[in-house]
Amino acid sequence: MTDPRFAKAAIVVLDGVGVGGAPDAADYGDDGSDTLGHTADAVGGLELPHFRELGLGNLTTVRGVDPVESATGSWGRMQESAAGKDTTTGHWEIAGVVLHERMPTYPNGFPPEIMDRFAEIAGVPGLSNTVASGTAIIAEYGEEHQRTGRPIVYTSADSVFQIAAHEKTVPLQELYRICREMRRVLAGPHAVGRVIARPFVGVPGAYERTNHRRDFSLEPPGATLLDRVAESGREVVSVGKIDDIFAGRGVTRSFHVLPNQECVDATIRALGEIDSGLVFTNLIEFDMNFGHRNDPPGMAGALRALDARMPELLEAAGADTILLFTADHGNDPTTPSTDHSREEVPLVVWTGGQGVPLGTRRSFADVAATLADNFGLEPPAAGTSFLSDLPGGAETRTIPS
Repeated sequence: MTDPRFAKAAIVVLDGVGVGGAPDAADYGDDGSDTLGHTADAVGGLELPHFRELGLGNLTTVRGVDPVESATGSWGRMQESAAGKDTTTGHWEIAGVVLHERMPTYPNGFPPEIMDRFAEIAGVPGLSNTVASGTAIIAEYGEEHQRTGRPIVYTSADSVFQIAAHEKTVPLQELYRICREMRRVLAGPHAVGRVIARPFVGVPGAYERTNHRRDFSLEPPGATLLDRVAESGREVVSVGKIDDIFAGRGVTRSFHVLPNQECVDATIRALGEIDSGLVFTNLIEFDMNFGHRNDPPGMAGALRALDARMPELLEAAGADTILLFTADHGNDPTTPSTDHSREEVPLVVWTGGQGVPLGTRRSFADVAATLADNFGLEPPAAGTSFLSDLPGGAETRTIPS
């Protein structure tokens, strides 16, 4: 096995934190979206001192996060080459698999043949069957759901079949069973990216979604970076919902936690426990709790909280890790829409030494190409490595205090 330049790699996805409209944003109705920039403007500026030192202000305009002359990280932007603006397509492209046809969406709800199968599997018909915000739909239908036992079925602008149910009305394992069965039903022309279990608790007027969400995804149609790293005998540790997004494939160990801070804790732990391999982390709260709920102050607070953990992350990365921060799409909390937005995403890479500009990458798959290059693995079908542009390595590395 080839000795890598960096023994370990970590990808941290700030779910939904885009940095401005992609060239084709207007085709998706997202012209003018800018999740990070508009969040900063909405709260009067962001204080992100550690991300600033890494070069975040060098790759985009963020009020309060100025460019720096000598960044400690390398910086750039990435454009999605896949069709869509979904979590699944974004993460798969980061891992080297690009989908050129959009997954099916259902702006008018799911057709009768799908809902009839749902009724057979659940034992009762579904409620709603519409496009909706998750918090709004449980507020509207939660009481009827509890009275009748009928799960709430809804979708969004993304390729998802979502099932919401109160944990006391439909036990978690039963909800997961229904989702697994529907995952098998939703194939062929109805092969949505994810079937999502959306459990909630509480009483009418005060319902709350829980952290027991699970995503039942399609399997990627090609070999991913995770597959290649695992096949090489190295560890692949997933943190957050990464294991769900990749249908468990290529994952050797999983920390299936959802809150951002628990995911940071798990990332730090994983970096300390593995000798060689990949840690792949999704920070879901940016998207789920703040982007979809049009909550700029919440988004800003979560960014500050992550920035405060940066010294711990760099310490855990140590002298032999390439640590990479990016996103899978946008989710601008300042626009009328509560859906994902077609945006470019940040690329911030810490490897030690003075950072360098990485430009605008034409595909998220450049991440997979770079890490495959580092580990001496077969390159993905898409993507261009920027490993040779990066500074640092074990012999020159310094860790900021």
